[in-house]
Amino acid sequence: MEVKIIFGENLKQFRKEKNLSQEQLSEKVDISVKHLSSIERGLTFVSAELLENLSVSLEVPIHQLFLKKPKTLPQNDPLLETIDRTVEKYLIDAIENIKTGIRQIN
Repeated sequence: MEVKIIFGENLKQFRKEKNLSQEQLSEKVDISVKHLSSIERGLTFVSAELLENLSVSLEVPIHQLFLKKPKTLPQNDPLLETIDRTVEKYLIDAIENIKTGIRQIN
């Protein structure tokens, strides 16, 4: 089931971002290293209680553990660069319009 794999990959990523070993996290949430490893590999899933404990221990909102992460975007992609420039232009224009509106009020 894909949700278990997504959850496991996210769990592993957040654990590593916190510089925690499997041993350290499993100790924090009171499960075995074997169980944690099985969860991270998408072989087993968690109870509601364990889900909450993992979320608290990793300081990550529960929903973040279920989000499917996009694949890494290619660097120097001309289309993405065009989109970035366009979005930046619209944001600058919007900010200038807001400033003008504020000046007119004052």
